[in-house]
Amino acid sequence: MKKDRAEVIMAGSGGQGLVVSGMMLAEAAILEEKNVVQTVSYGIASRGGFSMAEVIIDKEEIVFQQVQQADVVLILTEEAMEKLYAMADQGTSIFYDTTLLKNRKDERFYGQPFTELAAELGHAGTANVIALGYIAQITGLIKIESLAEVIRSRFSGKVQNLNLKALQKGCDLVTGNPA
Repeated sequence: MKKDRAEVIMAGSGGQGLVVSGMMLAEAAILEEKNVVQTVSYGIASRGGFSMAEVIIDKEEIVFQQVQQADVVLILTEEAMEKLYAMADQGTSIFYDTTLLKNRKDERFYGQPFTELAAELGHAGTANVIALGYIAQITGLIKIESLAEVIRSRFSGKVQNLNLKALQKGCDLVTGNPA
């Protein structure tokens, strides 16, 4: 997908770390000297309600600050899939969690058991970071090293190590390296 502009949507429910994922993706793009806009929307419930983060990454100035045609969508709930499923017909690559959603059979859908893998790491809350690593590795949207740098600057100690392992696990899903 290496191109000058990318529009990304991350959707699921509150508490799945999608807002943090959006911020991390945006920060990584800034490290790569790209222009970024990151927005969030969520229901009144902080946990369990619909939650969505949008990130636009561009080498040029970003004038319109909302996603118009997503290139990549990460979906972590069936509710979000129902809302965003049709984007696949428009050429959008949709990444989703097979632990939480039923399997889709289409070349534009990339399903992986992000939550199951996160639980194996010891914390289901790292599913969003595994997904980020997987998406970055497949799309080339952002460098893995940039995401790792963001993790090192945002977290410390055991949390940092866990998130770095989660990022690597996402990459390993693509490269086939044993976890």
